[in-house]
Amino acid sequence: MSKNLYQKVWDDHVVRHLDSGQDQIFIALHLIHEVTSPQAFGMLKDKGLSVRYPNRTFATVDHIIPTEDQSRPLADEMAEKMLQVLSESTSEHGIEFFAPQTGTQGIVHVVGPEQGLTQPGMTICCGDSHTSTHGAFGCIALGIGTSQVRDVLASQTLAMDKLKVRRIRVEGQLSPGVTAKDVTLHIIRTLGVNGGVGYAYEYAGSVIEAMTMEERMTVCNMSIEGGARCGYINPDQTTFDFLRGKERAPAGADFDVSVENWKTYASDDDAVFDDDVLIKAEDISPTVTWGFTPGQAIGIDEKTPDPSKLDGLDQALVTDALEYMQLAADAPIKGTHIDVAFIGSCTNGRLSDFQAVARYLDGKQVASSVKAIAVPGSEQVDKAARALGLHEKFEAAGFEWRLPGCSMCLAMNPDKLIGDEVCASSSNRNFVGRQGSPTGRTILMSPIMVAAAAIEGKVADAREVFSIE
Repeated sequence: MSKNLYQKVWDDHVVRHLDSGQDQIFIALHLIHEVTSPQAFGMLKDKGLSVRYPNRTFATVDHIIPTEDQSRPLADEMAEKMLQVLSESTSEHGIEFFAPQTGTQGIVHVVGPEQGLTQPGMTICCGDSHTSTHGAFGCIALGIGTSQVRDVLASQTLAMDKLKVRRIRVEGQLSPGVTAKDVTLHIIRTLGVNGGVGYAYEYAGSVIEAMTMEERMTVCNMSIEGGARCGYINPDQTTFDFLRGKERAPAGADFDVSVENWKTYASDDDAVFDDDVLIKAEDISPTVTWGFTPGQAIGIDEKTPDPSKLDGLDQALVTDALEYMQLAADAPIKGTHIDVAFIGSCTNGRLSDFQAVARYLDGKQVASSVKAIAVPGSEQVDKAARALGLHEKFEAAGFEWRLPGCSMCLAMNPDKLIGDEVCASSSNRNFVGRQGSPTGRTILMSPIMVAAAAIEGKVADAREVFSIE
């Protein structure tokens, strides 16, 4: 019987069917970091358990690591303690730790792919909601909670319910200046932040197929923001070319054998889906958020919604969002003042993101009223960017080039908003308080749109600022 990729990967990893109606699923790769794993290791200790397959778990530090001064001990006592516990626990259980200053540290969803750990056909788990990023390689990648991190450490399995699968086909040709970030924001805007509940998303179509691996990772990264448990893209030659030569990927003849196996996981041509959605590329423009969910987004030339034209809960939600963001109803989003510009995160902190911006920075200068920071997603990204001189281009334009980490994506490190500052951000969430201040405001957008906003001191159209045609 024909199957889609989700069904194939699921079936390959079922250990047994449980009386609860769930399946016990073997987890091929487990990624951990300093936030959700210390408690899980404590649970193992309390129960006298060891890590079942330590060679299938890899650790990094990302959420709490400072991006200015990473000398030990860290200035934040809690952050230092979390880093210590992770280091000690991984050493005790024989788990490889991508520690700072080793050349391998970085954001967990950047490190996995760049090391070649993330491969087609896998089941992957991590105690972080944006684990869906890894689905770009053609695998089932799920964010899990702390107790589930414990379960994977102890048994290398999870009890799970099977998801429905929605195929989202993005067809046509993107306009100049429209990026993968705009595609994923448009999808979330169209289907809603709860549209994917109970689903895995399969991204397909000519636009997706034409994307680089790093662009595909951006799309899959934000699947969770649309309510989907995971999102994936069928593996193809782009996938295989990316993995070739990666340190942890198969090598030589083994790589060729692996490629033939990886190809079999792609959804069959006549596979059946629970739902099928068509997105037209020409309908997608540079997209930014106006509210406090990723689904509250509009094209750069559109206006904010007018709650007076809505009813019931929709009216209340829009009213609350506009009041929080201090935005007028039925008004252009373009021209909104910003205080901070952030390029980085597991969504847009890869080498190609910084390359895309650097090509437009010559002769440009960040507005004097804006604090702009660029934060590479890993030490490898940082090294590669420096080798290309990208950091010099950013610094010459007025950006601060920081050390690798999650940085301003979330408020678990020193990079935070102050008061009601407005941040143009390339990250994935604009929730209330997400960037550290309970009154701080986040506007999500692509890296080149963040750069345009930084230069203009306000939300701007990168196509106009950088003459993109």
